[in-house]
Amino acid sequence: MQQKILKVHPSDNVVVALTDLQQGETVTLGNKSFFIKENIQAKHKFFEIDLTEGQQIIMYGVLVGTTQMDVKSGQWMSTANVKHATGDYAWRNTKPNWVAPDISQFVGRTFNGYHRKDGRVGTANYWLFIPTVFCENRNMDVIREALHNELGYAKTEKYKSYTKTLLEAHKNGASVNDIEFSPSSESPAHRVFQNVDGIKFLNHDGGCGGIRQDAAVLSKLLAAYANHPNVGGITVLSLGCQNLQVADFLNDLKSLHPNFEKPLLIFEQQKSQSEEQLIASAIRETFSGLVEINKLQREPAPLSALTLGVKCGGSDGFSGISANPSVGYCSDLLVALGGKVLLAEFPELCGVEQELVDRCVDEPTANKFIHLMKSYEKIVTNAGSGFHMNPSPGNIKDGLITDAIKSAGAAKKGGNSPIVATLDYTEQAVKPGLNLVCTPGNDVEATTGKAASGATLILFTTGLGTPTGNPICPTIKVSTNSNLTKRMNDIIDIDCGPVVEGTKTIEEMGRDILEYCIRAASGEVIPKAVLLNQDDFIPWKRGVSL
Repeated sequence: MQQKILKVHPSDNVVVALTDLQQGETVTLGNKSFFIKENIQAKHKFFEIDLTEGQQIIMYGVLVGTTQMDVKSGQWMSTANVKHATGDYAWRNTKPNWVAPDISQFVGRTFNGYHRKDGRVGTANYWLFIPTVFCENRNMDVIREALHNELGYAKTEKYKSYTKTLLEAHKNGASVNDIEFSPSSESPAHRVFQNVDGIKFLNHDGGCGGIRQDAAVLSKLLAAYANHPNVGGITVLSLGCQNLQVADFLNDLKSLHPNFEKPLLIFEQQKSQSEEQLIASAIRETFSGLVEINKLQREPAPLSALTLGVKCGGSDGFSGISANPSVGYCSDLLVALGGKVLLAEFPELCGVEQELVDRCVDEPTANKFIHLMKSYEKIVTNAGSGFHMNPSPGNIKDGLITDAIKSAGAAKKGGNSPIVATLDYTEQAVKPGLNLVCTPGNDVEATTGKAASGATLILFTTGLGTPTGNPICPTIKVSTNSNLTKRMNDIIDIDCGPVVEGTKTIEEMGRDILEYCIRAASGEVIPKAVLLNQDDFIPWKRGVSL
């Protein structure tokens, strides 16, 4: 029988409802009973004890809010009776005390990846199109349609076929309302280049206008993507007169990799004979490049060559209980195996800063995190907002009523290992272990930043369902609950519902997740975000973004 309630941490004074609780029922946890004073939906919390106005609320063992009025044991915890609150934080010279998990199941294991000349290993082999300015987006779209359709990378044939069926019915005078969509009859497209996993396009709205600092950050971001181990070759489209000059991009690329050797094609429209000539030349030379990078084949690599980005989006009240700690255990396993893990989303680390500071391996790493966190929060506060405004209506509806509650659960994705480095936006992860990466909480801006710092796989947890991916970093969707997995099975790869239901432990689920990552890194299983071409890319302009 499924347990009805859960107390996450011994010092908590709130309890989580794992199932819907009815007013008037009594539920027990250990040797303690609670009389439920109002209907409480699954994922939400109720107060363990009576509290007076202004008292602290503890969950996950940290301060997550204060009461706005007197509350009673068994009463629903809501935005009406709770407000966001967090504690201060500082370097305390506390040495991390971490016991690594049992990795015997994974010692000596390998994945089949693409080995680059600089020693890094990719989990995919993509050709990447980069515009230095938004003026080239339309040319990018034309090239994408031409290459995807003819080379077997298009994912829209089923919708084109359906539209054609509707058109025929309309021409014949029939009603289209009775024509059902049937994707099962679609024949899979034949991929011409079997060792090229995709042709990706980084359309964006930057490169000119705005402030010069935005163009400078964008240049570093695009250079990081070009240098990424999952990228085999690059085509750059430039207008010519924009703020982000090709020379700037090349300088940033050289600073990342002085001996850059991947195929790199550059086309500048204001130096071309015509738009038609520019597009045709880009297609022809890219085709030749595809022939070359298709010669590369997957070969075994140690698990230490993996860099795992961890992200949550569309979070719910189960995120910090099932999916995030399961991903966190997977993160600890990979760290113990010598790999890298990237934890970002700084607005969603609000309230757990002291815990993270105490896990930093040295004072410079801690102080850099403190500086980036406080600087980011100051920008947000100066704009009249605050980290406390991060939870979305969907988050609140499903039990995440303060940013501190959301953050304390979100941080679980990073496991418990020591923090070896703090990275600013676009900085590269070079140290094995857990790295903090400064990004917004915004799903796409965060995944964009993780890939820039070197993530070769992203684990993306969700409780509400989020159709988000990344152009060059395979993104694996991890559901917090089985209802979501059943309802949105087309976007979910891994179901952590068994943790909520009590049929699997967090450790068992974490090992399952790492097994899936090994298969995904080897190309043996394709994450659904990749199958659906969920190639989301939004550069962060270092402004106010939660």
